[in-house]
Amino acid sequence: MAAAAAGAKPQVHIESVQTGLPTRVVEPDRTRLIAVSAPPLPEAALQRRLRAVLYYRADEAAWEEGIWVKESLGEALCFFPEMAGRLRRRADGSWEVKLNDAGVRFQQATVEASLEEFLADKDRVRKEAALAPWVDVSAEDPDMCSLLFMQLNRFQDGGYAVGVSCTALLADPRALARFLLEWARIHAEMKEKNKTLLRPMMQYMAYFQRPELCCRRIRSFPIDSAAADGVRVRTVLFRTSAAVAGGGGDLRALAAACMARATEELGADMASRFTLVVAPADPARGATTVETSVAADGIKTGHKLEAADWSELGLEELTLRGVKPVHVSCRIVAGGEEGFVVVMPDGDGFLVTTTIPN
Repeated sequence: MAAAAAGAKPQVHIESVQTGLPTRVVEPDRTRLIAVSAPPLPEAALQRRLRAVLYYRADEAAWEEGIWVKESLGEALCFFPEMAGRLRRRADGSWEVKLNDAGVRFQQATVEASLEEFLADKDRVRKEAALAPWVDVSAEDPDMCSLLFMQLNRFQDGGYAVGVSCTALLADPRALARFLLEWARIHAEMKEKNKTLLRPMMQYMAYFQRPELCCRRIRSFPIDSAAADGVRVRTVLFRTSAAVAGGGGDLRALAAACMARATEELGADMASRFTLVVAPADPARGATTVETSVAADGIKTGHKLEAADWSELGLEELTLRGVKPVHVSCRIVAGGEEGFVVVMPDGDGFLVTTTIPN
């Protein structure tokens, strides 16, 4: 890939856009409920999402990962079929994820920068939106919108990054991490089986020899044009025991306590209202609950909170090509003036992400 011309803004080039589909059909009529306490759910709630970008050092041969990602994604989606589903509105104002095998969006891109340059960029947080794309979910036609996007980005020095964006209504941070770790395990297993079984790869020979013949550039855009949505909010993580949280019965108070603590730690103004998302203890059977515009004042917030960190998700262990990432970036993208709290059952307690506007 040629470097950017002198004085020109570095570009991101989208080389391939595909859809990753489960390799096995999901049983009909399967859904996952998203219970909305006070419908209707505002359209902005559909766009609140998780973004993860994992960076790896590697040689040029790493670009062959793109051949395997789609195959391994298909296998992983068999164990996490909701990731390939679509949102739809229910008659009572709540929502659900229809497990309909519609698939996830997978893209390959090249970046006019080296891995080291990108990691050292003081504006990296904003520019990461170019590595982990997102298309807003339409409130009118949600069944036409992918809920998870994955992009494999190659840098000029051979390093690469895997960027993932996923609506918070589909998966909480722990659920997304479980999916990505399982995908990486399946990815490595499939590649190893191919080596031992010598499965024919003739359909990919042209790609290895002349990749430009198989990847027609779809579009390009300046890295600088990436939206600033990743820097308009800040997120703090906390942990608390179920006993301290009132046995799990008063999660609004727990969320308010986390809002107050995060506001104090970041020296920000307290948001007057927040949206609360409570993840199910068992994603396969339970429902996600959403409560919008919860008043932050007037709630008793006597909770003991411990600081937590994104590293507890375990994404630093996501191994590709036998190596771990040199850097992992995780964040919540949530617009508007309200706070955003996600409460996740975790063992005998809760892990809580608390996002407040800048």
